[in-house]
Amino acid sequence: MSSVRILISAGEASGEMYGAMLIAALRRLAGGSPATTQNQQQLNQPPQNQQLEFFGVGGDRMRAAGCDTVVDAKDLAVVGISEILSHLPKIWGLFHKLIAEADKRKPDLAIVIDSPAFNWRVARQMHKRGIPVVYYVCPQFWAWRQGRVRLLRKYVDRALVIFPFEEKFYRDRGVDATFVGHPLADVPRPEIAREAYARQRSLNVSKPWITLMPGSRVKEVRMNLPAILESAAKLGACYEFLLPVAPTLDRSFLLSLIADNSSIHLVPETLPALAQSRAGIIASGTATVEAAMMGTPFVMVYRVSPLTYRVGRPRVKVPYFAMVNLIAGEEVVPELVQQDFTAERVVTKLNEIIAEGPARNKMNAGLAEVRARLRGPSRDEPHPVDRAAEAVLRVLDAGRMSKTG
Repeated sequence: MSSVRILISAGEASGEMYGAMLIAALRRLAGGSPATTQNQQQLNQPPQNQQLEFFGVGGDRMRAAGCDTVVDAKDLAVVGISEILSHLPKIWGLFHKLIAEADKRKPDLAIVIDSPAFNWRVARQMHKRGIPVVYYVCPQFWAWRQGRVRLLRKYVDRALVIFPFEEKFYRDRGVDATFVGHPLADVPRPEIAREAYARQRSLNVSKPWITLMPGSRVKEVRMNLPAILESAAKLGACYEFLLPVAPTLDRSFLLSLIADNSSIHLVPETLPALAQSRAGIIASGTATVEAAMMGTPFVMVYRVSPLTYRVGRPRVKVPYFAMVNLIAGEEVVPELVQQDFTAERVVTKLNEIIAEGPARNKMNAGLAEVRARLRGPSRDEPHPVDRAAEAVLRVLDAGRMSKTG
């Protein structure tokens, strides 16, 4: 059995989750087990019989999947222009540490996931070394800084996109892009019953629950959580609030921010919290897709530093901030951004969708449409992560053949 080294770089919580899922799918497809063989027959691919070794940038999930994390994703979790500038020396050092490790291990393939500020530089260095590069979960250059598409065109062999409108955008600009579907598409609802979950998390089962998701990076949380907590306080004691702890954050950090607020419960996983909640207050990002997948109505919120907003807002080329709204092509969920993000407005919008009625029904229907669009091809096709893994293996095989041919 041949051994293959793969560099994989995922610099934040969502990318790290997708990286772990992709590693598992690649092992299934390359291993030749009965389940693998069945999947590969669906993909019209023979079993690869390759021993895969992964190293790079990730966190707990990728380590659990068998990746040797040279750089921890927590150390790259910054947001915004002013925040990135203040962290540049540290990030630059971690980047050189990763490249030095790549020069030592000489990977057969590089996979970079989201985090464009860091990962396009990784892609460039791997391309210079003749290593094929796959970009999984492409940067949202269609939203702003569209000129940066040239970076993908120059340094990336294959772009695997997860939103249906992205394939045409990138292909029209000369990037070899394929829509594989969203990694969270068809994610099953957690099976735990409400009563069991309440016992497990010391919750009052008679009260409605609201999930609070302020972001996965320290700066995001500092910007978003105070107004979210103020919103929770205004909603009052008739609710309890679940705050999932992102893998890129320390529990002690969140505890220091919520202080002695007994109505806020830190929980370890996002999907069970969303599935059991009546509604959510969700910061813009992957969490909005997770809420859509769980069918949980929510209000999208977001705030960045004044400098980041002043510099970035004129460059935004899309009509919505929330990914679910972009996918739907209309406002499915309300967006409260920057100065519009106040506790009073959050509570007003949330009260409209907590109660049964036309507003909640309309949002639920919109979220169902988003789920359908994210799935991609028909349900008879392999899961989106398996489609991504199959595309990765094709690039890997093509690269190896070019070296031997």
